[in-house]
Amino acid sequence: MKHLCTTDSVPGHQIERTLGLVRGSSVRARHLGRDITALFKNVVGGELDEYTKLMGEVREQALDRMILEARALGADAIVGLRFVGTEIFSGAAEVLVYGTAVKLAESR
Repeated sequence: MKHLCTTDSVPGHQIERTLGLVRGSSVRARHLGRDITALFKNVVGGELDEYTKLMGEVREQALDRMILEARALGADAIVGLRFVGTEIFSGAAEVLVYGTAVKLAESR
């Protein structure tokens, strides 16, 4: 994918055609080993690195899935990109990423 933008346009490019909504999501549950480590860190304070890493992986997987969907439509870019996180149940969360797949005009 050439461009991923949170804006509604791609700087320096004209949008030729809007191809539609694209999205990707991933759901992950906590892991007992991570929970025990996080519990100890919660007592002494500090960043919960295990969960920071887990959520980073979830975001990347959701983003990859959205990009695959956009490529299947023939998109050059995705504009209006947004992430949303939701707790499914205690210990499991979904990350959804969505945007608008677009075809960019040829540069002259």
